Amino acid sequence: MAHLGMSGLFAVSAVDASVIPLAIPGSTDLLLLWMISHGSNPYLMVATAVAGSLLGGYTTWHLGKKGGEAAIKRYVPQRLQERVKGSAEKHPVLAVMLPAMLPPPIPLWPFLLAAGALGVSWRRFLVSFGVGRGVRYALVGWLAIRYGRHMIRWWQDTLANWSEPILWSFLALTVAGLVYGILKFRRQKTQDSGRPALQPS
Repeated sequence: MAHLGMSGLFAVSAVDASVIPLAIPGSTDLLLLWMISHGSNPYLMVATAVAGSLLGGYTTWHLGKKGGEAAIKRYVPQRLQERVKGSAEKHPVLAVMLPAMLPPPIPLWPFLLAAGALGVSWRRFLVSFGVGRGVRYALVGWLAIRYGRHMIRWWQDTLANWSEPILWSFLALTVAGLVYGILKFRRQKTQDSGRPALQPS
């Protein structure tokens, strides 16, 4: 993905903020760190990562807005539903901004989905999410500038011989996650279309 430059970073960051699972949590952070460490413009790379995240996050928000609270019950794991709904209802801005800033294993997309389902406006959502992602990726960019050479040296000394197996494993798991997400969405859509429509009283 690093060889694809900005387009690869944009694609990974968009998927990273969507409901489609990636093989490695925090893939955008790792790719951003790698690219800046290899001499890419840090300001441009951070802006690209934020833009991709906004696109992916907006699709997740829109899915929640379209499905309403039923979308939370369908897509969000049951153990997280009450926590996600409570946060989005009481603190809608923080419920979007904080998960966008915090690293894995803090879940992201359930909070974005809940923001749309519970009526957070698209303007407030994009501002909150953009600020959170901007802070996070700016910090990653600073780490790449400050410690990037040490990380590259460590990679070359320890993991360079495993780069090809790691790459193919990552791609295989990412494709599997993409297929799983699409099949799950289509199956849920088929189930919804088979339910009787609500009749007015």
